[in-house]
Amino acid sequence: MKIAGTWPGISRWALAFVAAPLLLAGCSSSDSAKSGKSRSGEKTSHTLQIAMMPKLVGIDYFNAVQQGAQEAAKEIGANLIWDGPVSADVSKQIEMLDTWIARKVDVIAVAPNDPNALSPTLEKARKRDIKVITYDADSTPESRDYFVNQATAQSIGYSLVDEMAEQIGGAGEVAIVTGSMTADNQNQWIAQMKDRMVAKYPDMKLVTVKPSEEDQQLATQVTQDLLKAYPDLKGVFGITSVAFPGAALAVQQAQKSGQVAVVGLATPKAMKEYVENGTVKTVILWNPVDLGYLTVQLAGKIGNGDNISDSFKAGRLGDVQVSGTQVLLGEPMKFNKENISQYNF
Repeated sequence: MKIAGTWPGISRWALAFVAAPLLLAGCSSSDSAKSGKSRSGEKTSHTLQIAMMPKLVGIDYFNAVQQGAQEAAKEIGANLIWDGPVSADVSKQIEMLDTWIARKVDVIAVAPNDPNALSPTLEKARKRDIKVITYDADSTPESRDYFVNQATAQSIGYSLVDEMAEQIGGAGEVAIVTGSMTADNQNQWIAQMKDRMVAKYPDMKLVTVKPSEEDQQLATQVTQDLLKAYPDLKGVFGITSVAFPGAALAVQQAQKSGQVAVVGLATPKAMKEYVENGTVKTVILWNPVDLGYLTVQLAGKIGNGDNISDSFKAGRLGDVQVSGTQVLLGEPMKFNKENISQYNF
């Protein structure tokens, strides 16, 4: 340390004596809670910074994801930054991610609104030694380290169609209300739904797929329009946690509860009233609390430089299987009148 001069009343030697402990103090972190690894492989004392972004904030589904994420962050002693856009806007996601990259967080976990549009930003993060996880929806494989998949696209797509077939007798016109036409996970589910209909339910006819842009009022309006455009419609799929309650409300308001089946993906809390009044028989979903928990558990492992092979210990979830760069939460769950009150998310 070069000392340019002295302070009034303090000798050069005294100043050096005061400065030495300050230099030493600057080499450590007083609030560190985790042990990470430096690039040379040496252990360093560091509180892991995990920045996690939903597709949008303020809806029940991602509120539940946040709950699980905070639980896991507390367990592993990490600092969780949770933030996202107020609408399903990929450009806003990019802006916020750029801020996190500039802050040099350790791990970014994001649910992309558009896999292709977000990928260059995620690739930039990786080039700057930030670990990247996608969850709920994936980006391009080269833009992330791992994808935490809530359930396989096939299991989700097949579960939705099988449930609809049971309710409408396997035949009739059906429509899909999705979130965004660019959402990769939803497009994969739709592809599997179409395959299932063709292979197992040839008398089930998909008349259209309409977006609702993760806006519940728009989902209600879209479903109202579908009921008018297709008077023989037997069922409506709402395949996001916003589209499903929006579609259910439209069917209820049209006084077609029990006549037009409504099947989809949403949190039990959002669908409870529609299940109890008979508009919806079954809600299909994984546990979003567990999805957030698993994502942060994985972030802790890779952020601290741990090797991930074919499985890893994920806290209360136990051993979780890994296939390549995909981590699978499990099979979808079903909620109905008998069990929906047991879940508070």
